[in-house]
Amino acid sequence: MRSLAIARRYAKALILIGRQDGQAEQYREELQAFVGLLDAQPEFETIVSNPLHSTEKRQRVLTAVLNELEISAVMRSFVTLLFKKKRLGYIRDINDHYNKLADELKGIVRAELTSAAELSSDSFEQIRSSLTRLTGKDVLLEAKLDPELIGGVVTRIGDLVLDGSIRTQLKNMRESLKRGESV
Repeated sequence: MRSLAIARRYAKALILIGRQDGQAEQYREELQAFVGLLDAQPEFETIVSNPLHSTEKRQRVLTAVLNELEISAVMRSFVTLLFKKKRLGYIRDINDHYNKLADELKGIVRAELTSAAELSSDSFEQIRSSLTRLTGKDVLLEAKLDPELIGGVVTRIGDLVLDGSIRTQLKNMRESLKRGESV
């Protein structure tokens, strides 16, 4: 839980800078690229995070890599700050939170649509349009399949879950019957 608070704090700080200088989207791309580098080159991450090497040596390696990347001075300073504060290990969580904040800044909300079967493009677009009207924001909808739903769809937008699956309807009906209610 503490790590999420730390990640949120750094992501908020970076989004504030991005909002002030109008570079929030650029910082998103640069942060994502740096996280992608760490994922693609795990030995680099090991070198800069291994306390067996001196801090000066690890910082020289990090600085050399940052200088080779085509990223802004703000992002170089941000990553260097994370290193100096021993927070570089949180960078993936920071990236996740930053993406959410950058989406909010652009008026975008991400949602997940789970269905029992593949939806037609028309159905998918109708659901996306309905969610856009419901939220008042542009909805980026990710589709997933779950045959256990039997039918219908389940939509998640942040903490909000809209469950229209047959599985849930059957479960609710079973609970009603157990309590002796009429269906």
